[in-house]
Amino acid sequence: MSRIPTHTIESAPDGARPILQKIAQSSPTGRPLNLHAQMAHSPAVLAAYASLRAVTAEHGTLDPEVSWALNLATAGTVGNDYMIGIASRFARMNGWTEEQIAALRDGTTTGHPRIDALTSVVREAAADSGSVTDVTWKAAQQSGWSDAQLAEAFAYLGMTVFTGYFLNYAQTDADV
Repeated sequence: MSRIPTHTIESAPDGARPILQKIAQSSPTGRPLNLHAQMAHSPAVLAAYASLRAVTAEHGTLDPEVSWALNLATAGTVGNDYMIGIASRFARMNGWTEEQIAALRDGTTTGHPRIDALTSVVREAAADSGSVTDVTWKAAQQSGWSDAQLAEAFAYLGMTVFTGYFLNYAQTDADV
């Protein structure tokens, strides 16, 4: 059972209403998901989430196949079924097979060694409060990931940890 009320656009606090409306417009359902509707209870939480999404969309250089692999690898480590479901859906939409989605979620090989090296970085960081061993970091560099790309991977890690932790914190009911 959810701990935080789920708002509609109309019932959301004034500060959250325009953000929630914008999220609803980009939603495939035309309405906010439960996670957004609960975040709206605090305009600061919803604005932080929306800002992370907007920044990665506007400034991100990693293609969607990679960014959703990072989200799914992180979600699998955070351990929230709702976030795993969302990330799996978008990973599927961006070309990942069911077997690869399971591998990204579970931390096994996808058959894409370069992407596996980068997902290992975010998975390890998610499991150890941001810490990554030199071995894992160097493996990603040796796979061809630049310092800029390794830094950008943190944005996806941060967005997914923020979302997954909120979902765990609020005990959000899944609606996807």
